[in-house]
Amino acid sequence: MSAYKLFVLENPLLDIQAPDPTSSLLKKYNLKANDAILASPEHLGLYSDLLQLNAKQIAGGAAQNTARGAQYILPPHSVLYVGAVGQDKAADTLKKVCQEAGLDTMYMELPDQPTGRCGVVITGSNRSLCTDLGAANHYSPTHLRSEAVWKHVQAASFFYVGGFHLTVSPEAAQALGKEAASKDKTFVLNLSAPFIPVAFKDALAETIRYANVVIGNETEAASWAESQGWPEEKRKNVEAIAEAIAELPTEGEGRDRTVIITQGTEPTIVYVNGRVVSHPVRKIDESKINDTNGAGDAFAGGFMAGLVEGKNMKTCVDMGQWLAGLSIQELGPS
Repeated sequence: MSAYKLFVLENPLLDIQAPDPTSSLLKKYNLKANDAILASPEHLGLYSDLLQLNAKQIAGGAAQNTARGAQYILPPHSVLYVGAVGQDKAADTLKKVCQEAGLDTMYMELPDQPTGRCGVVITGSNRSLCTDLGAANHYSPTHLRSEAVWKHVQAASFFYVGGFHLTVSPEAAQALGKEAASKDKTFVLNLSAPFIPVAFKDALAETIRYANVVIGNETEAASWAESQGWPEEKRKNVEAIAEAIAELPTEGEGRDRTVIITQGTEPTIVYVNGRVVSHPVRKIDESKINDTNGAGDAFAGGFMAGLVEGKNMKTCVDMGQWLAGLSIQELGPS
């Protein structure tokens, strides 16, 4: 088998999603309609409540979705995904879905921890994500550094890490970053959720130094600006935020940083080569939109496929928007 070109690291999860038309679950568990949080003890009853609503169980975890999306476009065995799971039925489901998608995985399997899960509460077009990391929270850099895994790190040319992994093992994420910076490889970091730049500010600041591409949405960008002490009236200026993130210090000689900020149906903002470029989003008939959960993951998958194929930035963004457009016409992050 030839070397994997793209190596992806984050938190594999089983998504449990169901509609909540009366917002009763949002109220019961004090959740926001459009948000992403880590579960506290008071949230753990959510998953059984969702299952009582005939919830759909779908393979998830943001970067795992992205890896499947990239592999959908790329030639077979182009992408390898790594993270921690339990030894249970949920892990078997994840393996089956990834195998069917042609995505190769090298999970760290933990017999004493359950596979992580993400409760997805659907209210209209909004999605509230509540994640119990389970085994994913116990991923160890020793697995990454093992001979069986690290040989794939050394052979890969592109790395993608979701910001959610900064809640687990910044050390593992930074090990990939150091590999990229020292050998002039591409390291892509996704901000992933609004709480990451605030609650994990130091881990993000340390990891982003290695990133020569950063992806986020407008809410995550505003959260980063807030964490830097920007006044509230400036936090909606995504162009200025993109430029500020691009100009943060970098590791590795001559490594510029590109920043991509998606805005739903509004234009995607890209700061590249010292200037801002706006990329309009293809319009999709509302009657065809089924589920927006995972659209950002799909965008990143298409974008990463473009990078791996050596496409120019405009084409990479177009590929991301195209795959996101396909994703929202399906149930779950397909």
